[in-house]
Amino acid sequence: MEIVFATATQLAQMIRDKEVSAVEVLSAYLEQIDKHNSKINAIATLDAQTARKRAKQADEALARGENWGALHGVPITVKDTFETSGLLTTAGYKPLKNYIPTQDATVVARLRQAGAIILGKTNPAEMASDFQSTNDLFGRVNNPWNIDYTSGGSSGGSAAAIAAGFSALDLGNDCSGSTRQPAHFCGVFALKPTDRRLPTTGHIPEVPGMPKCIRQLMTVGSFARSIEDLQLCLSLTVGADSKQPDIPPVPLDRPSEKSLQNLRIAWTDGWEEIPVASEIQKAIKSVANKLTQVGVYVEQWKPLQFDLQKAFQLCNQLTAFNFIYSQPADFDAARKAFPVMFREATEGEKELRNLSNLSQFLPTLLNPTLKGYFETLTKRDHLIAQMDEALKPWDVWLCPVAMTTAFTHRPKGAFIEIEGRKVPYFLANSAYTMLFNLTGHPVVVIPIGQTNNELPIGMQIVGKRWKEMELIAIATKINKVVGKFQHRPLSLT
Repeated sequence: MEIVFATATQLAQMIRDKEVSAVEVLSAYLEQIDKHNSKINAIATLDAQTARKRAKQADEALARGENWGALHGVPITVKDTFETSGLLTTAGYKPLKNYIPTQDATVVARLRQAGAIILGKTNPAEMASDFQSTNDLFGRVNNPWNIDYTSGGSSGGSAAAIAAGFSALDLGNDCSGSTRQPAHFCGVFALKPTDRRLPTTGHIPEVPGMPKCIRQLMTVGSFARSIEDLQLCLSLTVGADSKQPDIPPVPLDRPSEKSLQNLRIAWTDGWEEIPVASEIQKAIKSVANKLTQVGVYVEQWKPLQFDLQKAFQLCNQLTAFNFIYSQPADFDAARKAFPVMFREATEGEKELRNLSNLSQFLPTLLNPTLKGYFETLTKRDHLIAQMDEALKPWDVWLCPVAMTTAFTHRPKGAFIEIEGRKVPYFLANSAYTMLFNLTGHPVVVIPIGQTNNELPIGMQIVGKRWKEMELIAIATKINKVVGKFQHRPLSLT
């Protein structure tokens, strides 16, 4: 087993058992980064000197019989939207090009307390606001499976770093698919927890010094090379935060330990209104067939009386309220957004444009009202209750991550061709992810196959709200039957 493609859990055990030193593990990662990052550009800021010092201290501590925690001496990375004490944090945003925080984001601090070593920051979309990862400070991230393709966004550097063997674990964020879509594009595992399960204290946006405006949709996600690592990361970062009192102190659930054959699993390969690439559909159908063959009750299903267009409109409305109030004072991101909105409203088939018409943003952006915000939240409450009720008969629901697999680099907002149809950019990337930001349901993404041109295909496994441990336990069982994780992207061979 190559060190750089081992899981975080395996590395932690190897370091504890002194099969390998923390210094040796870190050196292996730094060598991998030095060899491959120039063409992938997943690591935006490398902190090799501090990481080496900390790895040496980790080994010395073990020699004294000390154990810092579950990730003692394990090198990890963090998306460059999370504040890291003493380490450059930019969110890919020029006005923050020299910003060095004095304290960690809460979730980063919790991983450090568990013994993790932060070796660097991963390259995001500017201000975490695109489905490709590019910014004016560090440039674009390329997909480790084919550098002509995007790694996704906004956490594209995070997913690419895990796929390329640059890090054992990575923290990202997810507001409309920013964790799940890159995991799908890069062939790794990811978790989006229940809305407000983890604190977002110290996350950008908002920029430092601004009021906290984004209080819905945004979650802290994680990337790994195993589901076990996702569970470990969640257990270390979960919980209330005195700096963010609206994070409820809800303890992690205990999984029911149902056998695979006692599960009831729903699946869909897509809604008729939002076409999915045929290779993704084929892969999900194959998952359903394999589960059926081992005795699982599996049924093709979609929620009845669920109005997709109204859900998209509601998500756009809530996003607009978040966007307008969380903007930095220079409004640079807002200025950049208008041509993107124009492309989304004019490129692609009219029928599909009407589904997620971003022009619906404009009235709220131009004239936001407190009444409108509260009305939007009330509609969201109704939708959450509707989804909770629909999911009651099922243990989990399997569905696509996106309408497309990884696509070639292109301007933000440019259409994407899927099965001969010109699909609007945001719809193609977020149609199957943003629904679960809106409803707050937890999701695990696992790799389930590859396209004919050897690009990864992932699948969402959707669970019940506040039931992450049950979801992770079921995802583990499903992955043992159908998982298609591959350790080494083709461009690294």
